[in-house]
Amino acid sequence: MNAPIASPEAALAVIDPKSYADWDPLLDLFDELRAVSPVTRIESPSGDHDPFWLVTGYDEVMKVSKDNATFLNAPRATVFTNKTGEQFARQITAQQGEESPNLVSSLVVLDAPKHPKLRRLTQEWFMPKNLRTIEADIRALAKKTVDRLVAAGPEADFVPLVSAPYPLHVVMQILGVPEEDEPRMLFLTQQMFGGQDEDLNKSGMADLTPEQIFQIVRGAVADFEAYFEGLAAQRRANPTSDVATILANAVIDGEPITPRDLAGYYIIVAAAGHDTTSASTAGAMLALAQDPQQFARVKADRSLVPGIVEEAIRWTTPVQHFMRTASKDVELGGVQIKAGDWLMLNYVAANHDPAQFDEPRKFDAARDANRHAAFGAGAHQCLGLHLARLEMRILIEALLDRLESVELAGQPLRAKSTFVGGLKTLPIRFTAN
Repeated sequence: MNAPIASPEAALAVIDPKSYADWDPLLDLFDELRAVSPVTRIESPSGDHDPFWLVTGYDEVMKVSKDNATFLNAPRATVFTNKTGEQFARQITAQQGEESPNLVSSLVVLDAPKHPKLRRLTQEWFMPKNLRTIEADIRALAKKTVDRLVAAGPEADFVPLVSAPYPLHVVMQILGVPEEDEPRMLFLTQQMFGGQDEDLNKSGMADLTPEQIFQIVRGAVADFEAYFEGLAAQRRANPTSDVATILANAVIDGEPITPRDLAGYYIIVAAAGHDTTSASTAGAMLALAQDPQQFARVKADRSLVPGIVEEAIRWTTPVQHFMRTASKDVELGGVQIKAGDWLMLNYVAANHDPAQFDEPRKFDAARDANRHAAFGAGAHQCLGLHLARLEMRILIEALLDRLESVELAGQPLRAKSTFVGGLKTLPIRFTAN
């Protein structure tokens, strides 16, 4: 197959954060591109971005995700950026002694053999057996969160009142961050992941330049690093049973992990550990508020709750993409990929591929075989997927216990972000018992 190349208009839409705030036209675009080829060449109309392959087919996204030898994380930026952003990242990290296209040295940007060694440090902590030890605490928090929602009703914005603070508190308790510091963690997370959105980056300016956005993100990362450096020092002096203590005292191959890797580990747990769950939880509430019949159905049949969780994660797809770099020439979806080529695994497109999901835009709590791509696959499958599912299941059960009905009370707004997306506002009206 000749390499399919997106039109300049389509290419701009793929890389424009504003596109991800306007959901249905974005899904229309992915459908149009996928119908021609599951792998499409994207060339920046302005020339500000390096060309890359957009992967929209579910099968192709999963193939790349599982082949961690052919498709690497580390050589290029793992989150889409422009040429200037990658150059800045390399300059800053070079000054720190380890040049990288990624500002943060977290699990998501590393390859073997380093990646599995770091992942094993906390992998057991996030398995279901260990999570059962904190389930009662999560249930108590869910009840408290729903009580706060009911007290604020009968109308409220679900995002700042419920879906943002609930997973934030869970993750911060796991990490060992004091409750009084949670607002700071939320602020920094929104700046880092929502740097392209004027509401989330707190600038109030809708058209920041890429350089200005980079500086906002860089400032958030630097603040995170300084904070967790202090937390690590505390846990070395006074160890506890939390994840912060595990990381602060971690040793690999007989040596403590580097300060850059330590900071990156803290950041990925602190930020990704709650922001993505927040987005999926808001997605679940949006779907139920839009469909009174489905709300009544799941309220009456709690066996559907796990289905709501998986469907909300698929339907919302909080992590919208990751980038990979081909280590060798390879064929993908009938297209020839060259060694060194950059690829965008677009999980939004994959999770709305009609070849994999019947009526993909429909939210169906009873969807069979919901093998979505939102958690990734292979060696880089989401470390916290069991925690995310547990948190969502417990909160949804608590909401169903108290709410008799729910509907939209205004127009929800999505984040302008190519990376971590989802709702930033969700006004609802409800009745409660």
